[in-house]
Amino acid sequence: MIQARLDLLREALPYTRRFKGKTFVVKLSGKVTEGAENLLSLAEELALLHQVGIRVCVVHGGGKQLSDLALQMGVEQTIIDGRRVTDDATLDMAKMLFAGKINTDILAALRQCGAHAVGLSGVDGNIIHAERRPPKEIVNRETGESESVDFGHVGDILEIDDRLLQVLLDQDYLPVVSSLGADSEGRVFNINADTIAAEIAVRLKAEKLILLSDVDGIYLRRGEPDSKLSRLTVADIERLVSEGVATGGMIPKLQAIADLLRRGVRSAHIIDGGARNALLSEVFTDEGTGTMIVA
Repeated sequence: MIQARLDLLREALPYTRRFKGKTFVVKLSGKVTEGAENLLSLAEELALLHQVGIRVCVVHGGGKQLSDLALQMGVEQTIIDGRRVTDDATLDMAKMLFAGKINTDILAALRQCGAHAVGLSGVDGNIIHAERRPPKEIVNRETGESESVDFGHVGDILEIDDRLLQVLLDQDYLPVVSSLGADSEGRVFNINADTIAAEIAVRLKAEKLILLSDVDGIYLRRGEPDSKLSRLTVADIERLVSEGVATGGMIPKLQAIADLLRRGVRSAHIIDGGARNALLSEVFTDEGTGTMIVA
């Protein structure tokens, strides 16, 4: 057992040398931060990355917790094609959860692990300059007809101002950014955390964007473990889409990742945030655990 652990340390050594001083943007979904035990485990892994000299910026959502709170409060939720309509009451709850409870819980777990973390929202330091999303034409799956949908206080990112993040990273802090942004008039918006993480990764010229969710990678066929894709390139993505192998919701996700890599991020990873040591295994071992996409 001891020998196996020493061998793992040896395997990790070249990766620690390679990534020291590089920037990783790690996105946590609401599901992986929900349980205290899993959150502490993730915090330990993030703290270890930070302590070996990797510049870590965390971005988190909280859709699961927002849905649960809305149910408790009796606030009806409308979700269309996976996108939440954010009315006044939902925005108030998002502010309380995202910039409040969830952000503070992550900070507390990181503090327990010895990391000097700083909690932010996209409103702090004008990190995320956004505008209200205009009404979208959505096709009704039942009738096949399109209808205009106003998503309410949902924002689209116009610009990322990374100055505050760079100051914190340069001073060896670990920023934790919640998924809120604002426009020049101070109107606050609920913004997709995946989109925020991707845009911040591009702005910070990140080595890696790591998406921690409740799945352990990309599968060609749902429910078939043998169809998991461990490593992809942008050319592979283009081929999967053009040949019709990638279908449905997989297509926009793959295309978004391909665009991210074309804009300078070195690699993107999709891993299971609920699996112990999945993050460390993905970064510090040859085999990894999820799906890695490279330019």
